[in-house]
Amino acid sequence: MYAIVDIAGQQFKVEKDHKLYVNRLEAEEGAAVTFDRVLLTDDDGKVAVGTPLVEGASVAAKVIAHVKGDKIVIFKKKRRKGYRKTTGFRSSLTQIQIEKI
Repeated sequence: MYAIVDIAGQQFKVEKDHKLYVNRLEAEEGAAVTFDRVLLTDDDGKVAVGTPLVEGASVAAKVIAHVKGDKIVIFKKKRRKGYRKTTGFRSSLTQIQIEKI
């Protein structure tokens, strides 16, 4: 069984015991969270598509940790002008584990 869920503005395909990284959630580590914005569910070939959401469906998950993502390096340059600028960015992520659909 799997579901497509809208979590913090992004859509994810989730299954039971699946671990994934999502944008930072406002929850403590070890806390249980529930996502009600389920767009699609599939239970052994029995597909339920929402218009826009599936009624009565929810996904329960557990927050494992709050982490930072890989560093992204931004480099800007204008040729023959001597202009060079380097900056970096690391996104704030939350690792969750799906417990129940």
